[in-house]
Amino acid sequence: MKMSELKDLTATELTAKGRDLRQELFNLKLQQVSSQLEKPSRIGVVRRDIARVETRLSEMRRQKTSA
Repeated sequence: MKMSELKDLTATELTAKGRDLRQELFNLKLQQVSSQLEKPSRIGVVRRDIARVETRLSEMRRQKTSA
């Protein structure tokens, strides 16, 4: 997921996307613990996507308070 894709989403959509990504990360970590994880690199990708969503949400909050 790229930052340009996130710029079009609303705060509600971003919050839902973040929740989904956190759930996916949780499931990936469970699979890793039980040695069933097929793509270990996916954990890093999901973590970066969560960071992008959180960054966009904080940008939106900052714009809202400064306006």
